[in-house]
Amino acid sequence: MWDLSCVDWQDRIREGRSLIPDLPLIESEATIGLQFFDELQLPDVPGLPKMRDAAGQWFRDIVRVAFGSWDSVAQVRHVRDIFAMLPKGQSKTTYCAGLCLAALLMNHRPRAEALFVGPTQAISDNAYDKAVGMIEASKALKARFRTRDHIKTIEDLVTHTELKVRTFDVNILTGAILILALVDELHLLGRNPHTTKVLRQIRGGLEKTPEGLLLITTTESDEPPAGDFKDELKAARRIRDGYFKGKTVRPMLPILYEFPDDIAADREQWQEPANWPMVMPNLGRSVQLDSLIADWNNEKEKGEHAIKVWASQHLNIEIGVGINDDGWPGALFWDDAADATLTLDELIDRSEVATVGGDGGGLDDLFGAAVIGREKGTRRWLIWNHAYAHPLVVERRKEIASTLKDFEAEGSLTFCDDPQDMAVAFAAIAAKVRDAGLLPEKNAVGFDPNNVGTIVEELAAVEIEGDMLRRLLQGPALSPALWGLEFKLTNRTVSHSGLALMSWCVGNAKVEVKGNGNMITKQISGRAKIDPFIATLCAVILMTWNPASANLGYVEDRVAVL
Repeated sequence: MWDLSCVDWQDRIREGRSLIPDLPLIESEATIGLQFFDELQLPDVPGLPKMRDAAGQWFRDIVRVAFGSWDSVAQVRHVRDIFAMLPKGQSKTTYCAGLCLAALLMNHRPRAEALFVGPTQAISDNAYDKAVGMIEASKALKARFRTRDHIKTIEDLVTHTELKVRTFDVNILTGAILILALVDELHLLGRNPHTTKVLRQIRGGLEKTPEGLLLITTTESDEPPAGDFKDELKAARRIRDGYFKGKTVRPMLPILYEFPDDIAADREQWQEPANWPMVMPNLGRSVQLDSLIADWNNEKEKGEHAIKVWASQHLNIEIGVGINDDGWPGALFWDDAADATLTLDELIDRSEVATVGGDGGGLDDLFGAAVIGREKGTRRWLIWNHAYAHPLVVERRKEIASTLKDFEAEGSLTFCDDPQDMAVAFAAIAAKVRDAGLLPEKNAVGFDPNNVGTIVEELAAVEIEGDMLRRLLQGPALSPALWGLEFKLTNRTVSHSGLALMSWCVGNAKVEVKGNGNMITKQISGRAKIDPFIATLCAVILMTWNPASANLGYVEDRVAVL
């Protein structure tokens, strides 16, 4: 099994070296495949230059891997998937169309099938049109292939293998013998509920042939990665970083043109044009630095949303925590405080006192729960969160449906058919903390004073009432919590469970100045949920009042009664 990791990728990308690790390619296959590719001509460039001169070396290296990882003698393909993430304008669709044609020329399997797959008909057609243009530019290729534009199909007249256009659909395959599939712009499919099924179909079709190859190309998403795009990207990064070394996993070669960690996290650095060539391997060919700078300067004047879209598409900057100037400053340090071992039970075991916060809205909102414990001895804060939602939110907010499903899979969000179940679950959390002897006698559970009737009733049902409850003003009144949590994040005296749910909520938080205080709001009304973060701020307010160590007498009394 080949090692497809590239653990020194950050050094390589700074130095402009290939992001493909040294691999024991089958040179005969790699050389012939590249020769076919190099003879193709760019169909939409004056002079119709051949790929040997027009294509960037970065892609010619991909071509070598695509063909050189196939051992025709042993009938083994050592690279099953190639996942290439590049910024917009790097000619990846054109080059991939050429690779697909070269694959047909290299293919010996009769009556097989290859696919151009895109999230829309226009994207799928684009790759097809590029391939047709290459065929029409060559007498030899016109004699070898027949193009049928009405059904978007290229037929190899020698093997009768067909290269077809397909849009992303659950019925994408019908028992075909598949040798190659190009899935273009995967990021646009991240929120498609059928993506998992379709990718499974494609991979299943490729498994029917030992030489089958899946080529995935994409830019970054202009929203926080979600769904299968998020999953595929995470898998690619883990392979690249050596996470799966020594383990048997599907052999995917990740080629991810993204900034090294220090640059990606520093807004000033990734905005510096001098750093842009790192993530633009086709710079000077299909894109020019001067025009990119001019375009960037125009977009900056339009505001934060335009900046985010441009940076994600042209620089592969991942939208998420800390990308906004008007985002909560503490978000920049949030991920550094993650502790994946911090369950609610772990928090209870390690804490001397704890406070609970809750926040929620209507049926198309989330209900957020937060517990903050003060650690014994160190007085560090330990934060645990959970969220609840009615299934209606998935119907009304389809644009975040797959994101919420990701959180459900993470175990950080629970869907409740009956809204009262959310209040019952919240009360059960508070009761569990109380039964461990951690809730203070006063100001133990804090929440938004609006629409809390059911919550108060369920808390009373578990004997949490009176002075233990605190209705907290919202908006600027939560400023002390924002500032206090920022301070503790920067000096590393707080830990949280490292939930993707909370990274998303924290990244959604927008700061607005109101009078002498700061107010947290959503970035995009309806779509960007922050309720679990607001619940955290409610618990922070109570913890900043320095509650006394828990009174264990309540637990002793209950034991005596029992």
